[in-house]
Parts: sequence; C-alpha cells; structure tokens
Amino acid sequence: MKLVFAGTPEFAKIALQALMAAGHEIVLVLTQPDRPAGRGLKLTPSPVKTAALEAGVPVLQPRSLRLDGKFPQEAAQAHEALHAARADAMIVAAYGLILPQAVLGIPRLGCLNIHASLLPRWRGAAPIQRAIEAGDAETGITIMQMDAGLDTGDMLLEGVLPIEPGQSAAELHDRLAAMGGELIVQALERLGQGGLPATPQPAEGVTYAAKLDKAEAALDLARPAAELARRVAAFNPVPGATVRLPGLADPVKVWRARALDESTQAAPGTVLRAGAEGVDLAAGGGVLRLIELQKAGGKRQPVDVFVRGWTPGAA
Repeated sequence: MKLVFAGTPEFAKIALQALMAAGHEIVLVLTQPDRPAGRGLKLTPSPVKTAALEAGVPVLQPRSLRLDGKFPQEAAQAHEALHAARADAMIVAAYGLILPQAVLGIPRLGCLNIHASLLPRWRGAAPIQRAIEAGDAETGITIMQMDAGLDTGDMLLEGVLPIEPGQSAAELHDRLAAMGGELIVQALERLGQGGLPATPQPAEGVTYAAKLDKAEAALDLARPAAELARRVAAFNPVPGATVRLPGLADPVKVWRARALDESTQAAPGTVLRAGAEGVDLAAGGGVLRLIELQKAGGKRQPVDVFVRGWTPGAA
C-alpha cells in the first residue's frame, strides 16, 4: 500500500521499519520538530525522522495540524502535502499531535493507530507505564481506526502480552514495539483483502493513562511496598523513581526494587538493613528492597557497589 506515517519516538520507528520491510511504499513521514537533547541541549531529530531520512522518505515536522491553531501556515502546508500524497492510509504511532477530523478523512482508508494497551483500558499518553504501575497482569497492542476522540476509535486487531513480575517500562516497551510492528503489517494485509472488521470499543472498562509527570518521581514510603516496587518499574527509565536516604543530601534514583514478603512496625523510610542483597526500607505496607540505585551526578550501580560508598547512619 501507499502510506503516510506519523510518529516520533523509538516505539514508532520500529513500526515504520516493519512497514518498509513488508514492502509498503512510505510516501511521507510526519514527526515532531527536533528537540534539544543531551548535556549540550543540541537540537536532535526524532528516531522516526532519522529512519525516514535514511530510507530517503520526505519528512514534515509541523508544530500543529489544526488550521485554526497557533501555527496555521504549518498546518496548511501539512494538509496540502497529505492531499498530494494520495495515500491509501495513514499509520499513526506515538506521534504526539492531535489529528483533526480534516486530516483523518484525507487517506482513502483513513488513519490507523498503533496503541500500546488493550483498549478501552489505558487510553491516553502513558499506557505502558500506567499498566505496570496498576499491577495489570497483561497488556498488549490495539490497532485502531482513528476518530476525533482520544483513543476512542473502533478496534481492528489486538495482540495480548503478559506483564512479567518486576518488568520495567523500558523492557515492556521493547516487546510492545515489536508486536506493534508485526500487527500493523498484519492489519494492512487483511485490510487490503477486505477481511478486517471494525469492533466498537465497549463502554465498560475505560481508564485513562495520564501523562507522566516529574512530580511523581519521589516515592512516598507511607504507601504499600508492592505499590512502590511497581512504580519503580513503571518509571524506569522515565521519569525515574527517587528516594531520600540518610547521609545523602540529594535524592537517589531507584532503578530496580522489589517488595519483600515481610512486615515491620518501623516508621516508613526507616533503613532496616543495608548490604549486598539490598537496601531495605520500611514502607507503609511492608518492606521495600532497593536493588539498583544511582546517586545524583553518579552512575547506575548494583546495590552491593552502592552500599560500599554510603554510610546509612550518617546524619
């Protein structure tokens, strides 16, 4: 098929590469404008832009697609390019811009979205992280026919993936990205053969995956240990969970942790033990073991290395 692709991060790049490998003709790519990144805050292209340019595909980076928005000229240029592309469909994956109805209706078969959850659960910006944080046993990919709502369109194809205990958002992201690439190729094949019925999303079970906020990073040790361990996994790598430890002026980033099958009467935040197996902290509902940590300005360290350079009893 002749396709337009809209996406920005690594998750979307995997899908774009899968479509190209399957022989689809990508005639245009839309992606977010280059952003400052790294210590030098150098303008850096998105993973999708890099992959598209390497493949010789033209790229547009409008700041908006709304003709009545803040950047009407950029939006108008994008609309013109979309009409000129005469694509069979637009594939959208983690693009980051709202597609108005005027855009959704341009491709012959409309716009298909690769969404990293089992809709209608976890509509919205951070479905991978919120599924882990909530303790869901499974998640997956939904290929959806887009409409003007927030992830409310009809479902076309679905793949289910178990969430392994302690699995980080980074690890789950990679598995879901690979599944998304496979499913969108399957969906287009079946769509081209006329065998992909659309199923409306059920009204029951709707939840929203709110955008991640840096303010969520600090662990509240009055919360249950199991909940805190899930949050550490969900926020790895972004925004990263943090905790304050005695003897250190700045919060410590926690990359891996687990809840112990143990209870304690100690006040939340109390250091119960610190050794090669972990730093064990009293939490509101048990004991949280910190396994991989990072001091401010330092590198990620396994806990046995971390504790050698830290004195728990220091003031």
